[in-house]
Amino acid sequence: MRTALHGLAERGQSPWMDQLSRDLLREGDLAALVDAGVLGVTSNPTIFQDAMSRGDAYDAQKRELHGQDPKELFLALAADDVRDACDLLAGKGTSERDGWVSMEVDPNFAHDTQATIDEARRLHEMIDRPNLFVKIPGTKEGLPAIEESIAHGIPVNVTLLFSIDRHREAAQAYIRGLHRLHANGGDLSKVASVASFFVSRVDTEADARLDAMRAHQVLKGTLAIANAKLAYQQYREIFSGLGWQELAKAGATPQWCLWASTSTKNPAYRDTRYVEELIGPETVTTMPRKTIEAFLDHGRVADTLTKDVDSARRVLERFGEIKVSYRDVTDTLERQGVRKFADSYQQLLDSLTAQPARR
Repeated sequence: MRTALHGLAERGQSPWMDQLSRDLLREGDLAALVDAGVLGVTSNPTIFQDAMSRGDAYDAQKRELHGQDPKELFLALAADDVRDACDLLAGKGTSERDGWVSMEVDPNFAHDTQATIDEARRLHEMIDRPNLFVKIPGTKEGLPAIEESIAHGIPVNVTLLFSIDRHREAAQAYIRGLHRLHANGGDLSKVASVASFFVSRVDTEADARLDAMRAHQVLKGTLAIANAKLAYQQYREIFSGLGWQELAKAGATPQWCLWASTSTKNPAYRDTRYVEELIGPETVTTMPRKTIEAFLDHGRVADTLTKDVDSARRVLERFGEIKVSYRDVTDTLERQGVRKFADSYQQLLDSLTAQPARR
């Protein structure tokens, strides 16, 4: 049966689910969602923390691995889920960004370039699947790790991108890595990247600042979508022209924008707005299961991503005029994002230490 998710794919957008657990895999829920049009999966420490704290799906493996270092235990548990998801999704869809699964490096390494490089290689080798994206945060220290990983043929999902400037730097890191890989005789067609541009969190932060000012309420709920639309325009500029065409001839594929954080945080907003307002070709949209179910139920499918681009530029100008710093909003969100994932990671490791596997 054709669904709204199939409608996204028909418009060149790959719909992914921002959730992964052993229960989803074992009980067939993920397979059913793939049939409904889900074409990829992402994970992060918060997702795994939630998955591993519920039920008993991981208990048998926990008993087998009893006594291991908590991080090694987590990696063993998560790696099996990620491999299984990779196998389920391999070959699904028709676009070059269909069928991928993402696993994140230790978020405590977000400001440690070499540790991120080492962890990315380790995860790439541990999972050993061609459709694995290793997630690397797009921090200042993460950018060289992105380049280095691509140069060694490791597909990368650049995560925690909030600003247009940092998005451009992530794309440039990808391109530098491709040039190095090509110079060393590597196969560019076997490496890929997406740039995970976070959406709803931008409105959450900007709206809070507008509320604190008790003014300019007309701008509430406008910055996130405008920000993403301008990032997409930047994507189209970067991955065009003669320089890029030479890499494309050698087999390279562009670093698609991936819309992350698409769940609606403000109940006053339509629950599918961050999906519906950013539909366009050569993009990925990731949704938690609740948002997927809402979109399947009442999502509206139309080409929206390239509409009102001039208005999007005006939105950013208006925030500057009222002295709400775009740079401070995005810098704050990056810091919060790194801290949130690091906290979730620590809570996950603590729970694996504190909670013995049930018999």
